[in-house]
Amino acid sequence: MDSRTLHLERTSSSNCEKYPYVWSSPEGGQKIDLGKQIFCNRSLNMRSIVAVGFDMDYTLAQYKSETFESLAYEGTVRKLVNDLGYPKQLLEWSFDWTYMVRGLVLDKKRGNILKMDRHKYVKVAYHGFRELSKEDKVATYGNTLIREAFDEPEYALIDTLFSLAEAYLFAQLVDFKDNNPGKIPAETIQSTGSKDVRAAVDLCHRDGTLKKMVAVDPERYINEDTSIVPMLKMLRDSGRATFLVTNSLWDYTNIVMNFLCGPRASDGSSALTFGWLQYFDVVITGSAKPSFFHDENRASLFEVDPESGMLLNTDNGTPMPQVDVSLRLPLKSLDKSCQVFQGGNVGHLHKLLSIESSSQVLYVGDHIYGDILRSKKVLGWRTMLVVPELEKELEQLWTLRDCRKQLQLMRNERDHVEDKIHHLKWSLRQVPTIYFTFKERQAEIDKLQSQREHLRLSHQQAQRECHQKFHKVWGQLMKTGYQNSRFAHQVERFACLYTSQVTNLSLYSPDKYYRPSEDFMPHELDILGL
Repeated sequence: MDSRTLHLERTSSSNCEKYPYVWSSPEGGQKIDLGKQIFCNRSLNMRSIVAVGFDMDYTLAQYKSETFESLAYEGTVRKLVNDLGYPKQLLEWSFDWTYMVRGLVLDKKRGNILKMDRHKYVKVAYHGFRELSKEDKVATYGNTLIREAFDEPEYALIDTLFSLAEAYLFAQLVDFKDNNPGKIPAETIQSTGSKDVRAAVDLCHRDGTLKKMVAVDPERYINEDTSIVPMLKMLRDSGRATFLVTNSLWDYTNIVMNFLCGPRASDGSSALTFGWLQYFDVVITGSAKPSFFHDENRASLFEVDPESGMLLNTDNGTPMPQVDVSLRLPLKSLDKSCQVFQGGNVGHLHKLLSIESSSQVLYVGDHIYGDILRSKKVLGWRTMLVVPELEKELEQLWTLRDCRKQLQLMRNERDHVEDKIHHLKWSLRQVPTIYFTFKERQAEIDKLQSQREHLRLSHQQAQRECHQKFHKVWGQLMKTGYQNSRFAHQVERFACLYTSQVTNLSLYSPDKYYRPSEDFMPHELDILGL
């Protein structure tokens, strides 16, 4: 296949570097690795997009789970002990950053952690770290006349990577409370500690505990990605506006974006400049998403002075300092073509970018609720969800393709035996038979039932082993058994596009027409052999 290599130049005060990248045009181009592909749920013609926006945390900035999530976990534990009166034993606990996954639901009342399918049937459930039996699952979640909604406040949704440490600590507290009655403060919600865990997490974010540590050493906590600048330049060179909307404040945003897009010193460290602003038309910090996406949100829009970190009210209000000016950058260079703001709402953003229709905007984020659901349902923006876990999942799917075919054959064999049993039972009820014929058919039914049970257990075990190759506890991210998981269902409903990394956009033509795969009915799948 033909491919086109574009060389983009980024000029800084100290050096000039060339960034090659390859994109694949709609007419054909270089084949893109499965893990880097962009997947489409709803048709999206990029030629109709006039502005592309990005979230920062876990979208442009991909945090290192082993360091950043551990930092969040340790900070939360310290808050629980020092500020909320929890036992000092908690300080001895350790964190397994690989244990939790997105898409889980915390049952705060019962202390359970659930994974469910798209129809909200609980398929995997743990009480703390103890797996619930099938009987316990059915007794708790399957015997009510009115189905559970699994919504707040009784439940907590783990829909962002920021919540993984919180979920793990929740499970630890459930086990600790079960084994040490009376040691957890009595005022905790439903005796699970979930309310206090959330409060401790909020404290870590509110007092800057996490972000101050990241700001001191970004390289320790954030993955470096040299593809971000070429991607942004490609979009801008194609005539589109680019914008950044993040809940982080200016001081922290500036440090993170400098690390990702700023020039590098001779020793490899990132220099602190405002050069990264040249890649954006508008930057909005402290946006308070998801309320930002409501035009009726009357939050004031403040212009940020990048040099001092001061906020200037564009509605003729009084100048205001940032919450934390200790991280501001003492530099004088600034590209005035980029406007930096704090607060406001989506109406302000549309005016700043002269956007006439919401469908002309593509917004890229990592949080289904905070970034994708609201921007899609409330505004009608086009959306792209970043799912970093997807790359490894796709690799595993390819590796296990023969195993998955075998599982399907085993399932078909189970169904075939089941049909034969039903047919024989029906014939015994409907067709008069002599005594010896009845005994023969009943013996055949008994034999088939034994075979069915053997097939059921074998298939169940094989399916469990297959899922555990994706994750030892929760299995495949996008599936629960043969059903799409709740997380996959949300991706399908609210994300026009989804992919593993934001920079995968640079592998495709900026004018590409994304089209979903054909929507087949079940009978069509059978006919086509899919």
